[in-house]
Amino acid sequence: MRYFADLHLHSKYSRAVSPLMDLPHLAEGAKRKGLQILGTGDFTHPLWVKHLKTYLKDESNGLYSFGGVLFMLTAEVATFKSTPKGVKKVHHVIHAPSFEAVEQINDVYGKMGNLAADGRPMFGSCSPADLVEKTVEACKDAVIVAAHCWTPYFGIFGSMSGYNSVEEGYEDQAKHIFAIETGMSSSPDMNWRLSKLDKYALMSNSDSHSPWPWRLGRECNAFEFDKPSFHGIFDAVKAHDKKHFLFTVEVDPAYGKYHYDGHRLCNFSSSPAETKKLGGICPVCHRHLTIGVENRVEELADRPLGFTPANAIPFKKILPLHELVAAYRKSALSSKKVMEEADGIITSVGSELGVLLDAPEALLKKKADEGLVAVIMRNREGALKVKPGFDGEYGVLQLDEATKPGQKTLDAY
Repeated sequence: MRYFADLHLHSKYSRAVSPLMDLPHLAEGAKRKGLQILGTGDFTHPLWVKHLKTYLKDESNGLYSFGGVLFMLTAEVATFKSTPKGVKKVHHVIHAPSFEAVEQINDVYGKMGNLAADGRPMFGSCSPADLVEKTVEACKDAVIVAAHCWTPYFGIFGSMSGYNSVEEGYEDQAKHIFAIETGMSSSPDMNWRLSKLDKYALMSNSDSHSPWPWRLGRECNAFEFDKPSFHGIFDAVKAHDKKHFLFTVEVDPAYGKYHYDGHRLCNFSSSPAETKKLGGICPVCHRHLTIGVENRVEELADRPLGFTPANAIPFKKILPLHELVAAYRKSALSSKKVMEEADGIITSVGSELGVLLDAPEALLKKKADEGLVAVIMRNREGALKVKPGFDGEYGVLQLDEATKPGQKTLDAY
């Protein structure tokens, strides 16, 4: 059976997160999206752990269940470390196989920071290596994944506060790291351009702050198991096992908030080539631009565009259905019109991932007008164009103004 898993998200106890991020709404959102496995997020927060222990049923395989959805115990933590090269700020996703493991990890983390202050705790004077060493000492089976690894401010490779390699960041504890998270502003093919990343598996997750289908599961991982388990999932990831780790689901990296360079307050963005011509200086405010993911990848890459490693796990590039409907109808993403049309299509097919990846075109034409179906099919082919996001702003899907129902020309710009 195919299982879609989104293993990085947050609970209502994290900052800037919807109050609907509790188990009932997560389970409902997962089923609507087509996800079978979710990370719980925030297992470091005492109130969230209490909620999880109250409602989750132990499936005796490192996974738990609620409302017809499987859950894995996960959390994201931030480390801050002053170095001669500046303060290094890195986010990490922690995965635990049991509540006993969570308690052991939280006993350690509780001495490092205030776990009740935020669902994503921040540990000062702590390096990535320190975090991994202490986590593994607390629970040898814990899995640590470098979160959204290219994000400028909090990725392991971030242009503003990161490192140039996994080994530089995690030092002698890099031996415990076997996977990194691509993040929304990069895709696997961008990461394949770095030969030093070949030994690391690439995972994709949403880092969602709300249960809506355009957030939850917008990036996720597809597995094949008769019955999934904590160790089975990560054995497949670590081994780049294409029989069980089928593919990742990615948004177009241009859709991510940090794909291009730019300044949000100046409403200015630029490609790496344009930034180079500008000397990295914003022409509006004359300060240094926030260097985005594409530029940072170019800086570290040692391979040309298009290179694919032999052990690479495939990926599918799609945008959420509500984004497609909003662009097609020229309406706001959360408008009533968009919600009703997208939700109607999802209900008729069974899940959003079913609509985006699997539903036959003929079936979709019975549920939506021909022009929108054309957009959905082009999305499935990874053929839509997106104006790149930058400095915290999402990218924007661009559909040709001339596109009308029945036409399949969707060229952007």
